[in-house]
Amino acid sequence: MTAPTDHNSANARTLISVDAMGGDLGPAAVVAGCLKSAQANPDISFILHGPEAELRALVSKHPELETRTQICDAVGVVTMDDKPSQVVRTGKNTSMWSTVEAVRTGEASVAVSCGNTGALMALSMIRLRKLPGVNRPAIAVLYPSSNTQGFNVMLDVGADIRADADDLLRYALMGMSYARNGLNVERPRIGLLNVGTEEHKGRTELKEAHDLIRDHQTEAAYEFVGFVEGGDISGNKADVIVTDGFTGNVAIKTGEGTASLIGQRLREAFKYSILSQLASLLAYTSLMRLRKKIDPRRVNGGVFLGLNGTVVKSHGSADATGISAAIKLAAQLAENGFNDKLAARVAAALPTEEPAAE
Repeated sequence: MTAPTDHNSANARTLISVDAMGGDLGPAAVVAGCLKSAQANPDISFILHGPEAELRALVSKHPELETRTQICDAVGVVTMDDKPSQVVRTGKNTSMWSTVEAVRTGEASVAVSCGNTGALMALSMIRLRKLPGVNRPAIAVLYPSSNTQGFNVMLDVGADIRADADDLLRYALMGMSYARNGLNVERPRIGLLNVGTEEHKGRTELKEAHDLIRDHQTEAAYEFVGFVEGGDISGNKADVIVTDGFTGNVAIKTGEGTASLIGQRLREAFKYSILSQLASLLAYTSLMRLRKKIDPRRVNGGVFLGLNGTVVKSHGSADATGISAAIKLAAQLAENGFNDKLAARVAAALPTEEPAAE
């Protein structure tokens, strides 16, 4: 399927569907993120979903964004407290529903939302449907690492707290496709997260998944490195870290909290004395480089894998920089035809004669 584009522009642009109402900082931050993205990438345009009058007032302040933005009026808002089941039943007039629907109909190539993760996943599953051979979709994130590409792919990080051996195999296949097409890793190395690297350790489903992932590595063209531990998430032992949604979510939140704490402690240390303040001035360039590398806003965006359409989930607290990063990721995936490649990879590795859960 060819990515939908904006045919009204002189050069065809990738059209991105954006939920303007889901973030903690409100639609102003979302519009500011779209503006940053538009200024950095002339090949994208937007459909913004939310109350038309409010969004038009924000967008009209930026002529370079206004000419590349459509506004879809949607008065309802999905809050962080709304239950996913409730949103699926009654959320048809919300900005989140409208955002996903634009991808389902083919009007836009990818959806971006800062909203309620559970509701967004539920809506995406209902409206876009799962790919053949996928039982449970997964959320994949890029985790800063010491690998040459600078990141590891980690999944699942919160789509579903459950995952049996068969699910973990499919996560491995989807993560491998993401690493290959998103990070240009020709033969991704896959590790299965466990409490130790020995094959006898871990729950029964992890031991079963270990054998399944190992047995598929030749036909699927990846390298399975076996069990990995928490310290390997940011290391260079694997390019893809596979785990269940509960463990993955705890891991990324721990990593983000640690990065924030390091930044806070560094600021305190450099303010301690006149000499330390002078040292911070001398080390300014290096400190800015470090800050950029560990800033979670710059790798903001979890990708929903296993659906008939691409959805990128931004942090609810994302500012303009974070939202711009999520949009950049969405545009890269759309322009690369990522979802079609992922579907082909899952279908090739798991042919129809194998029993596939619904």
